[in-house]
Amino acid sequence: MSAPPSTGSGAHTGKPATIHDVAALSGVAASTVSRALSTPARVNFRTRARIEAAAAELKYVPNAQAKALSSGRTKAVAVLVADITNPFYFDIIRGTQLQLKAAGYTQLLVDTEESDEVEVNTIEQLLQTADGVILTASRLSDSAIAEAAAKMPLVTINRDVPGVPTVLLDTPTATNQALDHLISLGHSHIAYLGGPASSSSNIRRWAALSAAAEERGVSVVNLGPFAPRTHSGAAAADALVHSGATAGIAFNDLMAIGMLQRLAARGVRVPADISIVGCDDIFGADFCSPPLTTVTAPVEQAGRVAVTMLLSQIDPGLGSLPRNQSVLPTFLTIRDSTGPVAS
Repeated sequence: MSAPPSTGSGAHTGKPATIHDVAALSGVAASTVSRALSTPARVNFRTRARIEAAAAELKYVPNAQAKALSSGRTKAVAVLVADITNPFYFDIIRGTQLQLKAAGYTQLLVDTEESDEVEVNTIEQLLQTADGVILTASRLSDSAIAEAAAKMPLVTINRDVPGVPTVLLDTPTATNQALDHLISLGHSHIAYLGGPASSSSNIRRWAALSAAAEERGVSVVNLGPFAPRTHSGAAAADALVHSGATAGIAFNDLMAIGMLQRLAARGVRVPADISIVGCDDIFGADFCSPPLTTVTAPVEQAGRVAVTMLLSQIDPGLGSLPRNQSVLPTFLTIRDSTGPVAS
């Protein structure tokens, strides 16, 4: 008995295979093929495997992918973060992921390990594999970022480089709110526990804080730099105690939480002896001991806005007008780690 003729016309006629060809060969409805290839989790494993095998046999290319290939696009966007273990980036990653998915793009996530060398090498590799890049808290120089932006669509988050689209979280304003909050509690000798020297956010916050302190007639000393991680909090706490300041504003919450742990181990009471303020309002900032007063920012929104700005470069036909800068407001969330200066 001879074998039945193949139903996969695309594989034998020279015409591109259609979703209906894949459906016929795998014995399912076209809608099932669509679900299996776009949202695999919604289709039974065996059925999905049969559909994928049929699609491979017929060399089936979905319409969206075919359009991307014909335009030279990969439909992928890379998001570079300085430290994927830092909870600050969780909401950025969520925001970029959701916005990219809604636009039919795939997110490529890269941990650059706080290294400018890793960043620049990664960007070079991405020139052929991604349609654009989002840099978060980049450690590259302004000239290196501008050079990368000249090669491919690029948006930065928390890094202001002339001519390069960026999303800025206005943490300097909320840091000044923290200063006013501490002054209202009677503190006049305050320390800033700085982050990496190469961090643009660190530079912007210190500039705003030192200027505000001079206007208000209080003393603010810059201690650091410290790595933006919990383990750096011990050294930061020791430096704060040694400085004689009655309050400290940390570069980020991870450092501030590490400081709380170190101060507790030394028998220094927070806030009775020293007040502590963090920045970012990461997951856990509200249930550490004591709950942390910190700067709150719309981090997930920053990720979404960055994607919108990037896609307007990649595909101007999407309808959104290109923007060169978006500044998102922040505010101080007051909890139990700040209190009146010790008498």
